[in-house]
Amino acid sequence: QVQLVESGGGYVQAGGSLRLSCKASGRTFSDYAMGWFRQAPGEVREFIASITRSGSRTDYTDSVKGRFTISRDNAKNTVYLQMNSLKPEDTAVYYCAAGVKYGSDYGGYDYWGQGTQVTVSS
Repeated sequence: QVQLVESGGGYVQAGGSLRLSCKASGRTFSDYAMGWFRQAPGEVREFIASITRSGSRTDYTDSVKGRFTISRDNAKNTVYLQMNSLKPEDTAVYYCAAGVKYGSDYGGYDYWGQGTQVTVSS
């Protein structure tokens, strides 16, 4: 089992920044690819970003490219999502996820955090 706990969400004005953190415990963190997803009210859970086990590769959905950066620190068992130039449409609950397989497929991840709310005002 892998336990994931997100933090860093909050309320920010459009154009602002937030950094989300996701702390993992349980099994060896570096054995897992990590992803960030988000879900707005009434919407399906959406892929945001992913990072390989070593951190050598990252991928993003088009809507956040150039604004969001995913990174990880395997020594700290933590994955981060730096979010800049935030827009009201970024408002959602953000979830981190861990999986053996790398990718953007929701079903490919095995473990999920409880989520952290991000609200961007216009």
